[in-house]
Amino acid sequence: MRQFASWTGILAVITFLLLPLIVIIPLSLTPTSYLAFPSDALSLRHYETLFTDPKWLGSAADSLIVAALSALFCTLLSVAMASGLWLMNSRWTPVYVTIALLPIVAPQVVSAMILYYLEARLGILDSYAGLVVGHCIVALPYAVIAMLVAFSRLNRSLERASRSLGAGTWTTLWRVLLPNVKSGIFGAAFLSFVISWDEVAVTLFISGLNVMTLPKRIWDGLRFDINPVIASVSVIMIIITTAVLTIQAIRQSRR
Repeated sequence: MRQFASWTGILAVITFLLLPLIVIIPLSLTPTSYLAFPSDALSLRHYETLFTDPKWLGSAADSLIVAALSALFCTLLSVAMASGLWLMNSRWTPVYVTIALLPIVAPQVVSAMILYYLEARLGILDSYAGLVVGHCIVALPYAVIAMLVAFSRLNRSLERASRSLGAGTWTTLWRVLLPNVKSGIFGAAFLSFVISWDEVAVTLFISGLNVMTLPKRIWDGLRFDINPVIASVSVIMIIITTAVLTIQAIRQSRR
């Protein structure tokens, strides 16, 4: 009975979480020009629009460029910070970590307003550079957390052994420490990419017509015209996310 109750509870939670995602699938197959459940027939016209319309393809390309650049810079910065804190082993480390995690505490709307003012003064508003800076500020704390967790699992005897064999700081970092935190580096890059790809609040403030990411185009589509292509985009993103998580789960189980 306990096992039956456990499986029932698990299935109930999974159903509750997945039901809104499953509902979007028939909406994406509607033959109408507005969001509605198909009644008589199914159609792939909105998927065709998604893969042929230059606007949607351009938004996907913009999101991919911004997310890739944000992931690159966030990963480099988080590796530099985490490795520096680990090597210093200072009593002020909690203070530095708290400062690095402040963007998580601050409301995104406030951060977006500040970024809008600063980027307008710097002349990088509504540009790739401006979006990358904004997304890095949002995603960097999560990348730092991933790297701090990875470095916290390292044994300090690795550094001492490397130094005793004559290796300097850079050699120790490059050949000893970083190879042992590869999972944290990949995790930081993945988190940064996903957060940047899905970012809406900051994007609405600092982008306009020149750079139109996919989340912003979806937002505009929901506000001005309820376009069923939005449902098609959602289904594609769900499929990609499920595939990535499944591959990651298989790799973890093999390890």
